[in-house]
Amino acid sequence: MKKLLLAAAVSAALTGGISQAQAADYVIDIEGQHAFVQFKISHLGYSWLLGEFTDFEGTFSYDEENPSAATVNVTIDTASIDSNHAERDKHLRGDDFLGVDDYPEAQFISTSYTESGDGKGVLAGELTLHGVTKPIEIAVNEVGAGPDPWGGFRRGFEGKVTLTLADFGIDYDLGPAAKTVDMYLSIEGVRQ
Repeated sequence: MKKLLLAAAVSAALTGGISQAQAADYVIDIEGQHAFVQFKISHLGYSWLLGEFTDFEGTFSYDEENPSAATVNVTIDTASIDSNHAERDKHLRGDDFLGVDDYPEAQFISTSYTESGDGKGVLAGELTLHGVTKPIEIAVNEVGAGPDPWGGFRRGFEGKVTLTLADFGIDYDLGPAAKTVDMYLSIEGVRQ
């Protein structure tokens, strides 16, 4: 009987250890430029304006055995907006849009993750932008995971979300086709 109890205890400990080993914390790889926060918005209904935020940081936690426990926290320096045109970027940083003097950061903090299968899911959370906090949902796709050439382990995801600018107090009139902005997120994390 003692051997059976001991075997059960060892098995439970090993199983718990394996489960805990699956959960991991990652730092988003900004330094290696393996992560991007990009956007696309209509320009007067005639073409697309593309750009990105070049300065941001964040972390995420992911457990292959329990994806619904995933968490994400990202902070963006709003002054780092880059649309490849200095004068336009100056306007975007101003009070008509991001108001970076008053709102120097945007932040996303996840509240839940719902996996739908095949590495896809929906990441819900609170986005604070332009001093306004709203719930958003990001469609997520796992790109891949595995060892890197430097002895580390990496995991990558991509996400897409469409934001209505007026929801965040940005109501500068760029025409009816430019009331929303499409965000594309490509995130590669290094396991800690």
